[in-house]
Amino acid sequence: MSSTKFETITFEKSGAVARLTMNRPDRLNAMTNQMLLETGQAVAAAAEDKELRVLILTGAGKGFCPGADLNRVASGAPEPPTTPEDFRVPVLLHTMPAVTIAAINGACAGAGLGWALGCDFRFAAESAKFNVAFLDVGVAGDMGGPWSLSRIVGPAKARELYFLPGKFDAAEALRIGMVSQVFPDERLRPEVDSVAARLAESAPIALRTLKANFVDAERMDFAGYVALESERHARMFLTQDTREAFAAKVEKRKPRFIGR
Repeated sequence: MSSTKFETITFEKSGAVARLTMNRPDRLNAMTNQMLLETGQAVAAAAEDKELRVLILTGAGKGFCPGADLNRVASGAPEPPTTPEDFRVPVLLHTMPAVTIAAINGACAGAGLGWALGCDFRFAAESAKFNVAFLDVGVAGDMGGPWSLSRIVGPAKARELYFLPGKFDAAEALRIGMVSQVFPDERLRPEVDSVAARLAESAPIALRTLKANFVDAERMDFAGYVALESERHARMFLTQDTREAFAAKVEKRKPRFIGR
């Protein structure tokens, strides 16, 4: 396992799976500019890692991320400056070749919710609580929530959650389709690790291509997308991994993928 040192997050990689943990547990991992910058650096590096197949985003302690650290903002304490480019974290989570999973282990609101919505999957602990919360503090929001949430739960529900913010629990998040599954708190990490391991065992070229297909489908018309998908599908049959997958299925054994 390899790890990189940061002040407000931890980043660990084991094989084809990495875990990025927001690490300000005394503040339930409330976001600061430093956390924004460090997360952006870590996610950008992960997006360039050709060996990485799965990235898990979670929080230390009892929180995921409740959004901005309001105490820090209200105090006027000095913070590192940011630029619009630094707010690319949800875009990177959404478009990077690796599959991204938000393991929501507690309070998830505001900018933290925006990061979770950028991921491919969201799994929540039973105790997790959600809130959009931006209007409550007099801002219109950041981290791409209207774009992401409208596609996940539909535009009408997304508008309701943004314009009429209020806390809701993991069961409600599951009911509206914002999260895929809810687990008892003590089962969240092992269940997410199990999903990550399953994804990491997939053929790496096929896994990355499937992720690219979903990203491209959002920006293309149907005919153009099907043409691109068909071209990629044909190329896939030229890879050793696809031939190995077919042979393993016929021979009823576990495939051995090499990424070629």
